[in-house]
Amino acid sequence: MKKLMAANWKMYKTRDEAEQTARGLVGLVAGRIPADREVLVIPPFTALSVVARELAAIPGFSLGAQNFYPAAQGAFTGEIAPDMLLDLGCAYALAGHSERRHVLGESDAFVGRKVAFGLAAGLRMILCVGEKIEERQAGLVREVVKRQLDAGLSDVVPDVHPETLVVAYEPVWAIGTGLTAGPADVAEAHGFVREMLRARYGEKGNEVRILYGGSVKPENSGEIIGIDNVDGVLVGGASLRAESFAAIALA
Repeated sequence: MKKLMAANWKMYKTRDEAEQTARGLVGLVAGRIPADREVLVIPPFTALSVVARELAAIPGFSLGAQNFYPAAQGAFTGEIAPDMLLDLGCAYALAGHSERRHVLGESDAFVGRKVAFGLAAGLRMILCVGEKIEERQAGLVREVVKRQLDAGLSDVVPDVHPETLVVAYEPVWAIGTGLTAGPADVAEAHGFVREMLRARYGEKGNEVRILYGGSVKPENSGEIIGIDNVDGVLVGGASLRAESFAAIALA
């Protein structure tokens, strides 16, 4: 199983800025990516084409999208369909990121629709789950993660290929705050996610990658990657500079 080192650029970077960052990242990392690593770049929609061009034919790199609407086509003004993303070279897409859930109001059920639809369309899906600070303080981490996983995977076919499905545990309180869940907290949460995946998919649940996201930086990425059941990272702010994310990708 390759560890997945994913850069989520969120709503940052013009096309020129994205092109320069992607080119810098390729220059720093190309030819140095270990055989057990995959580097994923997830830029805003407007920069997908230029980033795809920079990553084209570079071994170890993949392109992803931050969002889509779960329909093949139709009167959905402002939305993007999975086939449009595939046409641009995307291999992955996110669903259930905390900002989509808590800022833009996406429900657990809607996230589940996106996961199943994206997989059926041919995308590799990254389902994001995680608790808010008040939920952690109330001892509800497992309850929240279970609810989000159950809904997010409810319509996924039982024989899903494990390489096409990724779960990202991102405690909401650690995203962009500088706070990071401690190693014991990460190990416990990821272990619980693994239990749920095994309960749903049997032995194949051991092959589904589980990423950690939440203030991942070059200084802590090596330690995080070494924790049991951590199969990669989903990086936000620290991925916006080529030098910073290159250090994480190679940690």
